[in-house]
Amino acid sequence: MKNNIIIGLMVLICFILQSTFFQTFSFGGISPNLLIVLTAAFGFMRGKKCGLLVGFFSGLLVDLFFGDVLCFYALIYMYIGYGNGLFRRIFFKEDIKLPMVLITVSDMVYSMLCYLLLFLLRSKFQFSYYFIHIIIPEMVYTIVITIVLYPLILFINSKLEGKNQRSEGSFV
Repeated sequence: MKNNIIIGLMVLICFILQSTFFQTFSFGGISPNLLIVLTAAFGFMRGKKCGLLVGFFSGLLVDLFFGDVLCFYALIYMYIGYGNGLFRRIFFKEDIKLPMVLITVSDMVYSMLCYLLLFLLRSKFQFSYYFIHIIIPEMVYTIVITIVLYPLILFINSKLEGKNQRSEGSFV
């Protein structure tokens, strides 16, 4: 229960930082997607179910405050969290390459789905402009922030898992 509260607080803090602090420091209207970083990280660190749940609540916050359609972003974030959870078996805490690749791919998938579902269906066919001016800069900015944010998420996750192992050991 305590772990769920801490993870919920992390989702809320990332949402607040993404929608306030990083909006102030946006470059050309581009800001990093901290919720993708958090969703992907909890997906490959804790598995499909945790990634799915973190993704749902992250997307739900985006839907409630910024979305036009309820559960649109929640569904996208859920799929991203679940997809990252498939890589839990090959995740090692010491290796930074897999998390960086997965977060980059997750941000690319998120941006492509948003383009396809929000712009292409409205007959806005400027994909090259969208790709060069929005997708690539957001992806780069998200990766730069990931270099700072990911070790913090990894540290918090290690502490949460350490508490779980100690509490499980006390019952034996």
